[in-house]
Amino acid sequence: MTAPREEFSVPSSTPVYAISVAAELAGLHPQTLRQYDRLGLVSPTRVGGRNRLYSAMDVYRLREIAQLSAEGLSLEGIRRVLELQAEIEFLRTRLEEFTAQARSRALEVWQPQRRLRNH
Repeated sequence: MTAPREEFSVPSSTPVYAISVAAELAGLHPQTLRQYDRLGLVSPTRVGGRNRLYSAMDVYRLREIAQLSAEGLSLEGIRRVLELQAEIEFLRTRLEEFTAQARSRALEVWQPQRRLRNH
């Protein structure tokens, strides 16, 4: 009798892939991943001081880098695009926070005045 299989998922930010697996998933050579790491385009988690582990988010980023490279962007251009994308995401998050906060304050400040009617 086999034990029932439990379904579980690993968060996409959890480093689980060795460099060879991440390279295969991204369609790149492991040496390319090392180069991208040196250039700061992707930052895998270091285990034991030397071994790199990549998350699903890292693999997604590697695919994005490969696509941008295939479209003709230089590595410096790719670095700049990724930097700008991160800045846009940060600003969107801040805007959402500001908007939510402004709505919250608007509800606090605006209170209809009840008029007393003289009979």
